[in-house]
Amino acid sequence: MKVLGIIPARYASTRFPGKPLIDIGGKSMIRRVYEQALKSRLLNRVIVATDDQRIYDHVLSFGGEITLTSDKHESGTDRCAEIALKHSDFEVIINIQGDEPFIDPAQIDLLCECFDDQKNVIATLIKNIENSADLFNHNIPKVILNKNQEAIYFSRSPVPFYRDMEKDSWLSNHTYYKHIGIYGYRKKTLKKISELQVSSLEKAEALEQLRWIENGFLIKTAVTEIENISIDTPQDLEAVLSRIDLSNY
Repeated sequence: MKVLGIIPARYASTRFPGKPLIDIGGKSMIRRVYEQALKSRLLNRVIVATDDQRIYDHVLSFGGEITLTSDKHESGTDRCAEIALKHSDFEVIINIQGDEPFIDPAQIDLLCECFDDQKNVIATLIKNIENSADLFNHNIPKVILNKNQEAIYFSRSPVPFYRDMEKDSWLSNHTYYKHIGIYGYRKKTLKKISELQVSSLEKAEALEQLRWIENGFLIKTAVTEIENISIDTPQDLEAVLSRIDLSNY
């Protein structure tokens, strides 16, 4: 099984324009993501996908592999699909978030291993929620599973809702999971989901993966114990730099 890692990267960002090119201890964010992905044991190749010439030129400057894609894509999934269709020799595609410069290669490998089971066509990572702040934070999507560890719903609200219990007791009565935003797909499935229309649940929650579930696709999950660090705002960057030892990356 050959696995292709793709890192979608766009320059435009409402909260942090030019985010992929910001400097983090002497290296750009996109370079750090790319170099972490190269440490994976199971990725056979890593490509950055962008519609921006500045990002394209920068990745080439440090020797990375990058492809220019259409500027019409509305999501990283669509950008991955365009790249995947050009590489017929890969069976599995891993969509790596371009704003996680310290992603652990072990997480990428954990996701790749989900596809050792031929019936899995989409996979993602989840992590136990350990505090009420995360549980009730609408910016942290929660994942609801069936008994086969497949996601049956994603929500910005805590689900299940314990009607007759104080909220500070919910975590002690149920294992809640949050979504870690890295995806894997079999190439044929990626093509199919990239052709789907935006769904009603997706519109309601602003979560793309609900489109796939609403159309009958199963999403396998694997539990990670690693806390991911994403950078969405300049404030996030300041907070990260105050607590991360860059010499480890």
